Amino acid sequence: MTKVTPHLHLVSDATGETLNSVARACLVQFEGVEPREHVWSLVRTQSQMEKVIAGIGENPGPVIMTVINEVLRVRLVDGCRELGVPCIPVLDPIIHTLAAYFGVTIRGRPGLQHALDTEYFERIEAVNFALANDDGQLTERLRDADVIIVGVSRTSKTPTCIYLANRGIRAANVPIVPGIPLPDELLRLKNTLIVGLTKDPDRLVQVRRSRLRVDEDSSRASDYIDPDAVRDEVTNARRLYSKHGWPVIDVSRRSIEETAAAIMALYSKKREDEGKG
Repeated sequence: MTKVTPHLHLVSDATGETLNSVARACLVQFEGVEPREHVWSLVRTQSQMEKVIAGIGENPGPVIMTVINEVLRVRLVDGCRELGVPCIPVLDPIIHTLAAYFGVTIRGRPGLQHALDTEYFERIEAVNFALANDDGQLTERLRDADVIIVGVSRTSKTPTCIYLANRGIRAANVPIVPGIPLPDELLRLKNTLIVGLTKDPDRLVQVRRSRLRVDEDSSRASDYIDPDAVRDEVTNARRLYSKHGWPVIDVSRRSIEETAAAIMALYSKKREDEGKG
């Protein structure tokens, strides 16, 4: 039998980032379903919408949309009805519920979440900070960080910092390398949130082997992927965290998003406690 690839259309009057996130979160719940995604972004005119509807007709499939303009919304909904495909306005329940609760009028302007406001530029600055302070670089700037992540190699320090940066948090990371002391600049910090990441040693060995593209019998194998050495490395890192009183997050079964969410919760709690002081 020939396997038919389903189609999924993401229609947005902005960049489509919100829809992509929603689609990712939903599709992981369906094992074996990998639709071909058609992304239609910055759809803001009648002619653009007609091209979208034509594209949906060529490859029929469910439509997920975030379109504010009422005329374009109606045209898309009508077009989907004619084609016999579902059209889901993902933000409508949230927007209308909040509007009713807060007693405010919906502004109805596309792309407001991406406006070039102060928050936007703070996120850009945070991303630049994370890149500049990756893997223990520029230790003299650690005092400017909101959060510092420490951990042995391959505990997802860098992607977690980038994720935090996209939430406007200036995050730096410092690797724990056997035989090399942590920088004095890190140990002298008093009020910065420092979080230690740890991982199951067996999983860590698997990740490192995959990274090096070698197997157990390779002559290139070293302490970096030796199970006993890795267990010692993880144990020593945990002792270090305990010595300095740093909170610890086990990333063995966490996604980057889940790790970042845990760190953001710690950061929020720290700021809340400081506000009470």
